[in-house]
Amino acid sequence: MIALYLLLSIPLAGMLWLSLVGQRPHAGRHNVALCAATLLASLILAWRVLQGGALISGNGEWRVDAFNVYLVALTAFVGLTTAMFSSPYMEHEHRRGRLTAKRLRLYHAMYQGFMLAMLLVLTTNNLGIMWVAMEGATLATVLLVSLYRTPESIEAAWKYFILCGVGIAQALFGTVLLYFAASQIADLSGNAMQWSVLYQHAAELNPTVLSIAFVFLLVGYGTKIGLVPLHNWLPDAHSEGPTPMSAVLSGLLLNDALYAVVRCKMLVDGANPASHLAGYLMMGFGMLSFLVAALFLHRQKDIKRLFSYSSIEHMGVMTFAFGVGGPLATFAALLHMTVHSLTKSAIFVTVGHAAQIAGTQKIDKIRGLIGTQPAIGWGLLIGAVAIAGFPPFGVFTSEFLLLTATMESYPWLTPLLLLGIGIAFAGLFRHLHPMVYGAVPEGQRPIEANLWPVAAHLVLVLWLGLAIPGVLADWFNQATVLIAGSAPL
Repeated sequence: MIALYLLLSIPLAGMLWLSLVGQRPHAGRHNVALCAATLLASLILAWRVLQGGALISGNGEWRVDAFNVYLVALTAFVGLTTAMFSSPYMEHEHRRGRLTAKRLRLYHAMYQGFMLAMLLVLTTNNLGIMWVAMEGATLATVLLVSLYRTPESIEAAWKYFILCGVGIAQALFGTVLLYFAASQIADLSGNAMQWSVLYQHAAELNPTVLSIAFVFLLVGYGTKIGLVPLHNWLPDAHSEGPTPMSAVLSGLLLNDALYAVVRCKMLVDGANPASHLAGYLMMGFGMLSFLVAALFLHRQKDIKRLFSYSSIEHMGVMTFAFGVGGPLATFAALLHMTVHSLTKSAIFVTVGHAAQIAGTQKIDKIRGLIGTQPAIGWGLLIGAVAIAGFPPFGVFTSEFLLLTATMESYPWLTPLLLLGIGIAFAGLFRHLHPMVYGAVPEGQRPIEANLWPVAAHLVLVLWLGLAIPGVLADWFNQATVLIAGSAPL
């Protein structure tokens, strides 16, 4: 468990260190170094789990298995590449006068605090600690959203805090109901909040109480996922906060909230295998989010809001896939979580640079990126092609697997999926074409851009579309078996 303790202690120490020196010129490099150390610890932990199976700490408070270990590695990787992008980006914002030294220090400290909260959500075996960590992520994100201290960013931060605060309160009530159901079993005294213990005794838990608990948990954590109609905070948070925050928000926070919902769904399914209530609820919220977000793509005038609705759309796809259940849909959902995180974080990197070139986030003011700075224009174009589900990128593979699984289990829903994909494609590319190929505005000049994270992410997404590496396929297979409810603990 040494790798696990290092995984959590590095961002904790980094948060404390950067809260003291985060305003200094090399603080961004310190942030990158800390994220690199976190990634190394996550890879060691992943290798240990892959070789030896699930790890559980002596007191049972920490658990790392095939489901969460690949999300841990993904979180650490996206955290590192986004930190590499944010180091020069935030220095540029500081030079422009948008950030004071004190706010720059706050940004770097909260970046590590956000990473700590996300890793804590994934690795804890205690459902109460998971809730606390999710609330900690909320508080860290509020400070990042309001970083620029403009009236719009402060309004977005308050909106995020209030809506997600109400949502997380619902998740707390659902967690209390889980504890109530577990407390009725004498063997669970003292361990009633540990997920692995609850999963082992799921058949003994009251299925009615667990079903009610899941409704509150889905609404609560669904607010953090951005499921419609609980999504209103997400476009504002993306558009008003710094761009690196948007990258980790879409790439990490939404995944972790969905992870919490799936863990709870596994308990409900174990308590009453004949009931598909949890799956039907996830399918309903997922399909609604997918279709509504696809339609709203056509109405956006801000480039960051455009891709925030794309995030809502894809989180709807993943929620729907986990709701469908079964090996194929679950494998598709796990793959989609990975490729969406990589692609969307890459897109937000290019979006940040595009906004710097144009001096605005207004879509109608961003024009001719390929003519001004081809690397940024091509990065945005390829990222949009990948996220729209074009072959041979990984998003196409995961969506094709989901369509296949839907045709097997719920064929009448397949036309809705195809319709949503078509609407989303049209919404993205009606805005993208003039931004990339339009006439170059007078006075628009290239900027210093760090596009290595974009290249790394998009190459990985292309690779995952062509051939999934054996190690990753093994992780996905083990996680699929675990989520399906047939894996031994």
